[in-house]
Amino acid sequence: MATVQVTDQNFASVIQGDKPVLVDFWAAWCGPCRMMAPVLEELSDEAGDRLVVAKLNVDENPRTAGAYGIMSIPTMILFRNGRPLKQLVGYMPKGTLVSQLADVL
Repeated sequence: MATVQVTDQNFASVIQGDKPVLVDFWAAWCGPCRMMAPVLEELSDEAGDRLVVAKLNVDENPRTAGAYGIMSIPTMILFRNGRPLKQLVGYMPKGTLVSQLADVL
């Protein structure tokens, strides 16, 4: 399953649901964000039946980024049933990310 692109307009509906949702807050100019993108795509392909991976561009969607106090990118927030469960900041290799998400994977 590919990552889902989210915006200020559809964010609330994307984070609802039975499956946990990992939202990547990123920007095109951010080097660590570009490094994180293939890791998240791979995670989405491998765990798509258990986890939704979504991406929100902070430059294009400042309202949502501001609402969650995003100060550094990449920041990933894990949601379940619309509520944030965990926040991860900065680039991390796939193994580290998977271990951080072990409780939902």
